[in-house]
Amino acid sequence: MQTTTTSTKTDLKALSKKELTHFCEELGLQSFRADQIFQWLYQKGVSNFDEMTNLSKDLREKLHDIATINRIKPVQQQESKDGTIKFLFKLNDPEKDYKVEAVLIPDFFADGVARRLTVCVSSQVGCVFGCSFCATGKMGLFRNLTHGEIVDQVQYINDLAEEKYGKKITNIVYMGMGEPLHNYKAIVNSAHIITDPLSIDLSPKRVTVSTVGLTKQIKQLADDQEEFNLAISLHAPTDEKRDKIMPINASMNLESLEEAVKYYYKATERPITYEYLLFDNFNDSKQDARDLAKIVKWVPSKVNIIMYNNVAGVELKRAREERLDDFMRELIRNDVRATVRRSRGDDIDAGCGQLAIREGGEKGKSIADRKN
Repeated sequence: MQTTTTSTKTDLKALSKKELTHFCEELGLQSFRADQIFQWLYQKGVSNFDEMTNLSKDLREKLHDIATINRIKPVQQQESKDGTIKFLFKLNDPEKDYKVEAVLIPDFFADGVARRLTVCVSSQVGCVFGCSFCATGKMGLFRNLTHGEIVDQVQYINDLAEEKYGKKITNIVYMGMGEPLHNYKAIVNSAHIITDPLSIDLSPKRVTVSTVGLTKQIKQLADDQEEFNLAISLHAPTDEKRDKIMPINASMNLESLEEAVKYYYKATERPITYEYLLFDNFNDSKQDARDLAKIVKWVPSKVNIIMYNNVAGVELKRAREERLDDFMRELIRNDVRATVRRSRGDDIDAGCGQLAIREGGEKGKSIADRKN
């Protein structure tokens, strides 16, 4: 389900900028009116047509009759001891109580002033791909988010950042609930809106979209010449190990991923980032580091080593510090550019792999079900 509507009214937040322009043209409006409405929706964040004061009263009344502005609703907010803030949002489903989580991750200068404010957004309610280490994957997939619902997360958190830290957000990562490239159109539209000068006006270089390795969509990003950054959730450097923790590898193995990555780089000349959760005594040996180095050499790339946030019911655990040190030394010996991303927000379950809505027992669709 990709749209949210109220009776027969058009939800303006479900329209792309091009579709909004067409909507205004059908009303006989001049093209600049579409820009004005777009700016009210995405830069000023209004929820009521009466607030669009540079539109005539007659036009506002007409929009009341034929259109609506659906927004997700914040229902909970938790702050970690390290400053990470997790948000719970309720979606506009009349018969379902669907919710998603998003996270604000602040990075501070020594004097306590915010240096970097990163928003981790969700793109789906749950996830179909069922990675064994991921709490979201255990939910299964319920539905995709619209681009408006994705942008709403960013808008709400951006407003809070300006109020709390006196500055706008600096970065966005599509690494929350869901597999972003499984909801391709919505994430691309949302990224276009977020980077639009009439919206939040964030540079595409500050936006990163993550994927477990959907090869067709990686190639589509290349064909479409999308300007945001691409990160690949790798987490294991061989098919044998990846098969054990990521069901997607059965249909899209490392050979097919290599082909897609090379296709992407040839078309865009943009480097890849590999996300690599480090699990104790599973993917953290020196040989694993050497195998990872071979993958990094496919195209110009870097690696983010992520210290895993332990998830209830998952046997895999965070790698010990001494094994991390050995792993990093081996990567350096093999000329791999790598950084370590430390756990953030794990005391409020806001860390990598921990986002999930635990209320109720309903389970969505999962590719793991196909094996049963």
